[in-house]
Amino acid sequence: MELRVEEVLNLAARFLSEERFKHTLGVAECAEKMAKHHGLDPLKARCAGLAHDLAKEIPIKDQVSLARHWNLLHYPEDEQHPAVLHGPLAAYWLEHYYKVDDTEVLAAIANHTLGRPGMSPLEMLIYSADLTEPSRDFPKVDILRQSLYDDLEKGTLDCVERTLLYLKQRNNPIHPVTQLTYEDLQRRQNVGTGSKNA
Repeated sequence: MELRVEEVLNLAARFLSEERFKHTLGVAECAEKMAKHHGLDPLKARCAGLAHDLAKEIPIKDQVSLARHWNLLHYPEDEQHPAVLHGPLAAYWLEHYYKVDDTEVLAAIANHTLGRPGMSPLEMLIYSADLTEPSRDFPKVDILRQSLYDDLEKGTLDCVERTLLYLKQRNNPIHPVTQLTYEDLQRRQNVGTGSKNA
């Protein structure tokens, strides 16, 4: 079953706080706009944006229990820092309980927090929209937004780099998947640059 905007909008309104719902609408708006700009499916982008945080406000203890029950704990860091679990939980929930079968949308929802090596354009878009949606206000966010419009892959690399810097500055642990995502995007950019200059 495809995810429909009206259905996922109702789910978001039902399960999210007012503040989180506002953020979700911002991500959906940003994702749809970027999708149109980059020639991607704006409907998929909006749906993934609306659904990305559906599990965010489940109590952390319950998130860990669900992730364990659904076999979604793949790294020690997943349980040590369970704030990373809400994406995979939302994707699993939509796939298995709402019978959503759009693997591209499900992957974008699942990987919007950590990223992953080999991200698709839609995954990059949702990852980046989560960081740069209109209510985000941190130094140089406008530079990230422009970078994303100029080049989605390079802009996503810049977003991951900003996340790594943020974590390092606060002495927070870096999940291995985010580090692998960064290295993968760097390689992809280097290959792209090399091919352009060849």
